[in-house]
Amino acid sequence: MGEDFKQLLFLPLGGSGEIGMNLNLYSYDNQWIMVDCGISFADDYLPGIDLIMPNVDFIDNIRDDLHCLILTHAHEDHIGAVVHLWPRFKCPIYASQFTAIILRHKLREAGLLDEVTIHEVDLSGSFKIGDFDIEFVTLTHSIPEPNALNIKTPLGTIFHTGDWKLDPDPLVGAATDEKRLKEIGDEGVLAIVCDSTNVFHEKPSGSEADVRKSLQELLKDKPGAIFCTTFSSNVARVETLAHVAEATERHLCLIGKSMKRNVAAARECGYLKDFPPILDEEDASHIPRNKVLYVCTGCQGEARAALMRVIQDNNKHIHIAKGDTVVFSSKIIPGNDLTIARTYDLLIEKSAEIITERDAFVHVSGHPGQEELKQMYDWIRPEIVVPTHGERKHLLKQAEFARDVGIEKTIVPRNGTVVKLAPDNIGIINEVPVGRIALDGDMLIEVDDMAIVERRRVLFNGALVVHVVMDKSGSLLKPIDITCIGLPEKSYGELKKYIDDKVHDALELAAKKNITDNDALSEVVRTAARKAAKYYTGKETGPVTNVHLSRI
Repeated sequence: MGEDFKQLLFLPLGGSGEIGMNLNLYSYDNQWIMVDCGISFADDYLPGIDLIMPNVDFIDNIRDDLHCLILTHAHEDHIGAVVHLWPRFKCPIYASQFTAIILRHKLREAGLLDEVTIHEVDLSGSFKIGDFDIEFVTLTHSIPEPNALNIKTPLGTIFHTGDWKLDPDPLVGAATDEKRLKEIGDEGVLAIVCDSTNVFHEKPSGSEADVRKSLQELLKDKPGAIFCTTFSSNVARVETLAHVAEATERHLCLIGKSMKRNVAAARECGYLKDFPPILDEEDASHIPRNKVLYVCTGCQGEARAALMRVIQDNNKHIHIAKGDTVVFSSKIIPGNDLTIARTYDLLIEKSAEIITERDAFVHVSGHPGQEELKQMYDWIRPEIVVPTHGERKHLLKQAEFARDVGIEKTIVPRNGTVVKLAPDNIGIINEVPVGRIALDGDMLIEVDDMAIVERRRVLFNGALVVHVVMDKSGSLLKPIDITCIGLPEKSYGELKKYIDDKVHDALELAAKKNITDNDALSEVVRTAARKAAKYYTGKETGPVTNVHLSRI
């Protein structure tokens, strides 16, 4: 095939239309590479589900041509799905040291460590795979070793930013490699595929050093225990809080498995060299409350995170009392508002003081505002801007902003859109099926699986189980057994009697019509019971109703 028939393509399967769940594919001449493989957190619409991730059925079609998975950094929305989806890919993985350490721990827990080939790439390192020359470019973010990818192909260079910001005073890791970014721009960049999360903010995101000063001043005179919750992967924030503990003459205690694991990984990579001693939870419980600063997971109100366990008194060593302060040193992720509001209510019940980013300067974003985007454009000077990593409104806004500052070519993708970047006639040329899959315990299922649909129905409408025992002639051998689930308890007796009466009436009518088939009789009972419950409770939809018909 001649060069004129070869194409350079970009295909997002996740992260272009939502914040989280990032999974991107690049193709040149039918050779494919994947960039990131992340999760997102489920909401109340998916009862019983904690994590969701992209549907990767499309990759089954290209698996033999998929050369590798490259991880830009160790945040869950970029690496969290690897342990669940890698068995579908079975390709080698490339990552920097810190990301590789975090990933290996996950793979070890999943029993996959010996199966996966992980290549560690030095900071500012590069490698070649197929016709792709890939270079890691150091940026700054809220986690060690965030990397942009400079992807060179015979049809042009793509600069994939990953998550980034321009922190003038990073406290963990190296500063943005401004010199290299200018050189990349001089070499020529066809397209920048760029983080859109913070595009509605005109000003820069700000420095972690400024947050450290603010928190130190804010917390210096607090009377009780201090609980600071943030993402466990935000190692820079954890280090900030460790220094705040020292400055306010408090002992530091970390709560949460992932929090401790990420700190250990950062230390292994040579970060956090001045980190203070860490008390375990039992020792911290014997120290005066005003001498302890706890750093814990749970900033999004997650039910299983450390903060919620403490709030609900499920931690045998630590509790929250009147006069304590709880700082949410994080941003509220869109969609988590209700969950976090419920967490606030529980803390108010305990008479704790709550401080969030809306009350004081306790957080800086790890994503670029408009001034930072403009600076990156000036360094890289791309011909095309492709916004990603954001909801639809974020992607459209970045495209608009890029045009406003003089970059005429923009392409706004959706998950599943095949974007042609070269040669000629650039734009969206095709679409592949996409969707979401959910982690249900240890099983991966579709988000519209009947298990989830049934849970949602039970969640909103309750359930009935009706057990009918008959002889072969159709006569009842014992009273009908009715179990109500999720229906008002105080009316159980009257409700059951009402349902019982209606089921008896239905069975009598069925006998007159000579309905004897078990399946048909079960449906008669189910319909009668469901309609009776619906009428009695006044709900628009009746409960999920199951019938067990036994013949003796």
